[in-house]
Amino acid sequence: MKKMKYLLVSLLLLGGSTILNAQDDSQGKSVGNFMYSNQRSYVVIAVMLTILLGLILFMVRVDRKLTKLEKENK
Repeated sequence: MKKMKYLLVSLLLLGGSTILNAQDDSQGKSVGNFMYSNQRSYVVIAVMLTILLGLILFMVRVDRKLTKLEKENK
């Protein structure tokens, strides 16, 4: 349970850093506007979320297997 708390806190900190990273775009020619206009940002976000969810599921499975092996070893 302690590991899940650490994982949740780290995910919240990573998510909060994107909110705090505000930039002034006075000319209107940013990469963000280009990505939004071509709908590419949604693809990038979807791929990043898929990879992140895959890594989290992998870590949970490995943790469960290790816990099971530790219990069997004792």
